[in-house]
Amino acid sequence: MKKEPLKISFSSQKGGVGKSAITVLTAGMLHYKLGYQVVVFDCDYPQLSIAMQRERELKAVMEHDHFKRMAHTQFSQLNKKAYPVIKCNGNTALEEAEAFFKKSNITYDFAFFDLPGTVNSAGIFRTLLGMNAIFSPITADRVVMESTLSFLQIVKKVFKQKSNKNGLHLFWNMVDGREKSPLYKTYEKVLKELDFHLMQHYFSDSKRFRKEVPEISKGLVFRSTLFPPHHRMIQTSRLETFMNEFLHLLNL
Repeated sequence: MKKEPLKISFSSQKGGVGKSAITVLTAGMLHYKLGYQVVVFDCDYPQLSIAMQRERELKAVMEHDHFKRMAHTQFSQLNKKAYPVIKCNGNTALEEAEAFFKKSNITYDFAFFDLPGTVNSAGIFRTLLGMNAIFSPITADRVVMESTLSFLQIVKKVFKQKSNKNGLHLFWNMVDGREKSPLYKTYEKVLKELDFHLMQHYFSDSKRFRKEVPEISKGLVFRSTLFPPHHRMIQTSRLETFMNEFLHLLNL
């Protein structure tokens, strides 16, 4: 009998906080660098940003010899295909995922669910509660924080009652290193009072998070669904420290 993959969502009540970008980076590190089997379910309709990114990248590989060589080299070294990106409906994502797992001859370790920025239906909320762990990117913005915290307080109550949950974890994203606003300390105090777990790692605001394969020509790849982040970019972005904390929180 196949083991169940860990179901993970980088989720937030607000769009534009980087959940899709972090999903892609984490999936790429796990699948291409750390030896895990990963699948991504893109439920963020109508944007479907991860599925659309995969399509743009496949087109770039077909059109540019540089990326063709990269893809060939990677497949030769890993003997492993790119992780699948499955378009699905947020309301029925758990059922669609289960059907996918039954048909697949691969045993997956991780299943990432990229859900809409606004949980506006009972079905999407049920999908979210079906996760083993939720990681929520937050930014030091009053509107984002108020919306996110009111939403996550409801999620936290359910997560605490379930024995198969690996927790609800928040982390700062898009932090401007030049301007460490006093808002961070204020919000961190609020998070502690509300008994939310805040990860030690944070992501700085950087243009590298926005650049995809078709935009970088022969530069270093960072955010990609087909390739792992380049090792130099991993070091400068502190992505490795995030992955270490991420896996520790999942008891891996």
